Amino acid sequence: MSTAQEHGNIPSTAVEFAPGLWRTSLQRYDLSVPGREMIQSRLDVEPGSPPIRHTHPGEEIIYVLAGSLEYQIDGQPTKVYDAGEALTVPAGVIHAVRNAGTGTGTGTALATDVVEKGKPLLTVAQ
Repeated sequence: MSTAQEHGNIPSTAVEFAPGLWRTSLQRYDLSVPGREMIQSRLDVEPGSPPIRHTHPGEEIIYVLAGSLEYQIDGQPTKVYDAGEALTVPAGVIHAVRNAGTGTGTGTALATDVVEKGKPLLTVAQ
C-alpha cells in the first residue's frame, strides 16, 4: 500500500479512504447549536480514483482549492467545479466526487461538515 508521503503534495497526515482518495483531518469543533459539531478536512482526489457514493449526517460545504472535481449529487445534474468554486451538499444526500482534470494533477478541496455529533462522518451508500 502506498503512503501519502509518496504522493506529491498530499500531506503526510492524510488517510486513504479509497484508492486515490485522501482525507486529512484539519479541525473538529463543538458548535453552539446543541448536538452539532463542525469537522473540517482537506480532500485530495488523484486522477483515476473511483467515485464512492456516500452520505454525511449533516451539510457539507466544499471549496475547491486546486484542479477540477466532478460532483455527482443525487437529484442534481453532475457538475465540474474548478479551483476557486464552491458548493454545498445537503444533509443525508448521496453524492460522489472524482478528479475531472485532464492531466495527472491531484484535485484538492476544503470540506467543512456541520454534522450530528457522535455519528460517523461518512457512510458508504448501498
